[in-house]
Amino acid sequence: MELRQLQTFLEVAKHKSITKAAEALHISQPALSKSIKALEEDLGMTLIVRTNKTSDLTDAGMVVVEYAQRMTALMDEMTTTLNDMTNLARGQINIGLPPFIGSLFFPKVMAEFHKTFPNIEINITEYGGARVVKSVEDGEFELGVVVLPVNEEDFNVFPIVEEEMKLLVHQDHEFASREQVDIKDLTEEEIIFYNEEFALHQILRTHFITAGFEPKILFKSSQWDFMSEMVAANLGITILPQSICNRIVNEEVKILGLKPNILWRLAVITKRGRYISYAGRTFIDFILKAKLFSQTT
Repeated sequence: MELRQLQTFLEVAKHKSITKAAEALHISQPALSKSIKALEEDLGMTLIVRTNKTSDLTDAGMVVVEYAQRMTALMDEMTTTLNDMTNLARGQINIGLPPFIGSLFFPKVMAEFHKTFPNIEINITEYGGARVVKSVEDGEFELGVVVLPVNEEDFNVFPIVEEEMKLLVHQDHEFASREQVDIKDLTEEEIIFYNEEFALHQILRTHFITAGFEPKILFKSSQWDFMSEMVAANLGITILPQSICNRIVNEEVKILGLKPNILWRLAVITKRGRYISYAGRTFIDFILKAKLFSQTT
């Protein structure tokens, strides 16, 4: 069994398709199938059930994925540590970033960072917040940007943004003349909500349940502009962070305060106990000191 076999197996598990994994790895499908078959023979177990359209993991396959992720993360960590020891002028950072957050804050941050550190390469993968947390824990990403809270026993947390969530209603809505609305008054409202991949889905749902009711969800989305446009079309109400509200120019949408106040807190996280590269530490220091986020809100 070789590390390369495990890496190719992880790619198949990720795509659930030998064809798509072969394309991503830039190797032929027969060569990839042969590699997976050899790995299965070495382990004496079937790892993948192949069908016409997908390649699904067996129970043994799921165990191998878990250990293969740990092994590849350790190899990446070793390479990074050795590179830092040689004081290379170049560096690389792998960051997990929810699309919601990326579109708001990071274009300017990345531009300023690249200008200051042109030899550090940044690889960004966009996932929902919950998946970013899991991927940092598994070692797929060195850094992740997430909505708090997270388990601080597992992660180092570097806060970067804290702002209020706001209620958006149509200008003809009965609440439109108010400055603030109690969350308990939303019992009968149809709400345009976040999908389950986003941390805000569970955060807001918890607030509703604490107020004594389940939200009446009309749509679920991962796009803030779609959510605000649905409000503008008078199809429901929604709740968005202040930074996003600052970008809404549609006069048919009214932005109101919420009671109790709900905070949207963002942070960079790293896995506790894992070595963080010089490039990664430089990036964290840069965004904490530059205060570029506060200029966006």
